[in-house]
Amino acid sequence: MAVKENREKNFAKNTFIISLGTVLPKFTSFITLPILTGRLTTAEYGTHDLITTLVSLFLPMVTLQIQSAAFRFLIDRRNDKKEVDRVITNIIAYIVPVSLAALVILFFVLQNLTAEIRFLICVYFFVDILLKAAQQIVRGLSNNKLYSASSILHSILNMLFLILFVSVADRGLEGVLAASTLSIVAGILLLTIRSGMLKHIHISLVSGSLLKEMLSYSWPLVPNSLSLWALKMSDRLVITFFLGVEANAMYSVANKIPSLLNTLQSTFSLAWQENASLAVKDNDSSAYYTHMFDEMFCILSGVTALLIAATPILFWLLINSKYNDAYVQMPILFLGMLFSCLSSFMGGIYIAHKKTKSVGIMTVVAAGINLLIDLLLVNVVGIFAGSISTLAAYLFLTIERMIGATRLEDIHYNIKKILLLLAVLCLMSGLCWINTLPGNILNIVIGTVFTCATNWQIVKLLFQMIRKKVFRKEA
Repeated sequence: MAVKENREKNFAKNTFIISLGTVLPKFTSFITLPILTGRLTTAEYGTHDLITTLVSLFLPMVTLQIQSAAFRFLIDRRNDKKEVDRVITNIIAYIVPVSLAALVILFFVLQNLTAEIRFLICVYFFVDILLKAAQQIVRGLSNNKLYSASSILHSILNMLFLILFVSVADRGLEGVLAASTLSIVAGILLLTIRSGMLKHIHISLVSGSLLKEMLSYSWPLVPNSLSLWALKMSDRLVITFFLGVEANAMYSVANKIPSLLNTLQSTFSLAWQENASLAVKDNDSSAYYTHMFDEMFCILSGVTALLIAATPILFWLLINSKYNDAYVQMPILFLGMLFSCLSSFMGGIYIAHKKTKSVGIMTVVAAGINLLIDLLLVNVVGIFAGSISTLAAYLFLTIERMIGATRLEDIHYNIKKILLLLAVLCLMSGLCWINTLPGNILNIVIGTVFTCATNWQIVKLLFQMIRKKVFRKEA
């Protein structure tokens, strides 16, 4: 019991700390969304979206996801300074030269863009790779506070630079890239200086055998990452190819509010990967994973319900009226993002068991399903092909990982409860799609009751905390 309580306490603590570094960046991105949609043309916004898409594609291909090995290998070696130095040294020794060589090639490949834009893209790619590696290293060393601090600094500076370069100086796409690059550099400097990362690097510790061991763990995550990229981004490429860059901008905007759910999950996921990896050798690991899945499903379902209910208001407040056609995509995308979060959560159990090949194989299959549906439907239902394919692919991946996880651990699922909660969310999505005033009001009521009922223990705990603070002030 003490072990379980300690695990849950650490999970809650890490989740809170990491949430500071994931929620704030998303919040600042929503603040700057009106600037991007208002000051950039739809073509520029669509091009910017494609650039960020290529970052998520390019990074795992260049690095072979070795930064993920940094996190997983450092967890097992935290108490051995020499081994920590070996892991960090070999990570940096691999990433820097490989990334520089790849970006030189990329510069000459992007012939259709101006030299200035090509240079900014390459620099942006390089610093983003370094930032991801540094973040995984500090997480592996259990310095989640520093991880969150770097994300907060990066997001705030990015917002300020965007206002300066895009809104004030009117530099358009060039200003967006410059703002992103400078803010990332600031995040890297904070991570490097505060963690003393450079002190861990010793050329004499470069080891071919350790590098081979880490790459054997990380390379199966490359097809997984590429497939996740396909799941998230192939919709946009297909839509751009068949319907144009303006349609891609519309679909990109449609993802903005539903992606808030992924922001929440990314907070849990980062903390969950650490906890799942530490708990994998415990005698009660199966019971722990079962309990955590039930808790996570209730939390994610509750947040999904609240977001669906708030969508009409959020869309009116945050998104320019020229993107009104994006609204009808959101109810489907909410359900797709829910299953995306659930599949990511189940993936943490695979990572704990170091079953990276299994993770990669089925993600490739899900990506194939996504692309096939895109191609079959894009000329029939237009942009809806993207949202429908996203929902279908993530639903498949969630079911497959839930079944597969039972082969690793004795996990039990409350199927009746799962189906009941999903039925309520489907009803709310339908009301949101219809978008009438009575239906939106009803959705707010349903969402509030639904969230409180499915997460009553958490709600009760929050009320108790608030009541204690109020009585303490009165005293």
